[in-house]
Amino acid sequence: MTDTSPRYAQDLERSLGIRENILITISAVTPASSVFIIVPALIAGLAGGSVLAMLLGGVIALFVGLCYAELASRYPISGAEYPWAARLLGKPIGFATFVLALVMGVLIIAVITSGVGQYLAAVWAPLNSPWTGVVVVIISTTIASLAIKTNAWVTGICLALEVIAIIVLVVLGLTHVSRGADAFFIPQALGDGGVLQQVSFGALFSLIPVALFAYNGYGASVFYSEETKNASKTIGKAIMFSLLVTVVLEVVPLMAVVVGSRSLEALVGSPAPINYFLIDRGGDVINVLVSVAIAVAIFNAVIAIQIQIGRLIFASARDKSWPAAVDRVLGRVNPRTKTPVVATVVVGVLVIIAALVIPFPTLILATGSAVVILYTIVALSALRVRAVKGGHEGGYRMWLWPVPPVIVLVVMAYVVYQTVVADITPLLIALGTLVVGLIWYAAFIRGRKDRWTLPDPQLEELD
Repeated sequence: MTDTSPRYAQDLERSLGIRENILITISAVTPASSVFIIVPALIAGLAGGSVLAMLLGGVIALFVGLCYAELASRYPISGAEYPWAARLLGKPIGFATFVLALVMGVLIIAVITSGVGQYLAAVWAPLNSPWTGVVVVIISTTIASLAIKTNAWVTGICLALEVIAIIVLVVLGLTHVSRGADAFFIPQALGDGGVLQQVSFGALFSLIPVALFAYNGYGASVFYSEETKNASKTIGKAIMFSLLVTVVLEVVPLMAVVVGSRSLEALVGSPAPINYFLIDRGGDVINVLVSVAIAVAIFNAVIAIQIQIGRLIFASARDKSWPAAVDRVLGRVNPRTKTPVVATVVVGVLVIIAALVIPFPTLILATGSAVVILYTIVALSALRVRAVKGGHEGGYRMWLWPVPPVIVLVVMAYVVYQTVVADITPLLIALGTLVVGLIWYAAFIRGRKDRWTLPDPQLEELD
C-alpha cells in the first residue's frame, strides 16, 4: 500500500550515520564543560554529596532518555520537542514548547560562551573578556553553517581533546586518593568557620535540576534526524548511547576529584573547584593545558548547540510560525551546504546580544527551571504517544511503558516543589516564557488553515 499522507520536503541532506549523529550530540552536551562550569555549583552546595546528586540525576535522565528515544523514533523531525508536544498535547502547547526551547538554547549558549575567556586567560590574561566570547560565537556560527557531515567531524576532533582533559582529572584523582567512596553519599556544605556540615537530603534534591542541566543535550540527536540515515530505526539508539557516555564522562571525573582532593573544605570553598584541584594535584602547567582543552570543549559545544537551535528555528519557519516573508528567509536551506544558514546566523546574533546584555547570574537563573519544564512536557507527550496515530509507528519503543514517563513526572513534581521552596524565580521565568508562546500562538497562528498543518516526518525508508 502506497503512503499518500503529506510529508515535509527533504530539504536537508540525509548524510549522517549514527556515529556522526552521536559525535555532534555528545559535543553539544560537552561533558568537560559541564564538569568545569556546572558541576562546581553542586560541589559548593553538597561537597562529596555532589556525586550522589549526579547519580540520582543520571537515574532520572535514564527515564527521560527512554521517553526521548520513543518520541524521536515516532517523530524524527528537526524541531525536536515542539513537534511532539504539538501533535500529542495540542498545538498551543507545542508552540509554547518551541519558545521555551528557543530561549533555553540561546541562553545556554550564552552561559557556556561566557566561560571560554576564563579558561583561555590561563594562556593570556586579556582573553578573559566578554568580547572573547563574541569572537567565539562568530567563528562557531561560520562553522555551524557548513555541511552537517563536516560539522560532525570537526566536533568529533574537538570532543577527543575534551575527553583527554577528563582523563587527566581522573588520573590525578585516582593517584592521590585522600578519602573513601563514603564521601559520595554525605551531602555537606561549608558552615561557620569554614567547617563542612551535613545538609538535608531536601537540599540535595533542590539541586537535582543542576545535575539534569549538566546532562542535558543527550536527546538532541533528534535535531539531526532529518539528516540521519534510517533515522526512525537509529535515533533511539543514538539518544540512549549518548546518555550513557555523558553520565560516565561527567560522574567518573567528579568521583576522582572528590576522593583525590587534599581538602574537601578547600575544594568546596574555592570559586573554581576543578581548577583548584588541578593546580593542587597537577601544578600550573597541567592547569593551563587542561584549561585550553576546556576552552576547546566550550567552542565545540557552541558549534553543536548552534546547529541544533538553527534547525529549531528552521523547523518553526517551515511550519509557518512567523510572517510570510520571515518564514521564507528562515526556512531557506543553502543549496550548496544543505544547511539553514540564515536561521543559524540568527542564533549567533541572538547569543551575542544575550551574552553582552544579560548579566551572567541572570543567565544562570533564567535557565534554572527550563529543563524541568521541558522534561515534564516530554514525559506528558510520552504518556500520549501510543494512543495517537501518525508519524512512524514501527520505531523504538521504551521498556516498561508507561512507567518511565510516570516516574519522570513524579520526580519533576518533587523537584518543582523543592525549587519553589528554595527560589521560585527560575520557575516563574520558565512559565513566563511558555505564556509568551501561548500568546503568540493565539494572536498569529490559531485559526489559520495555512499555518501549522504539521505533516508527517519525511522518512528515508519511504523515499
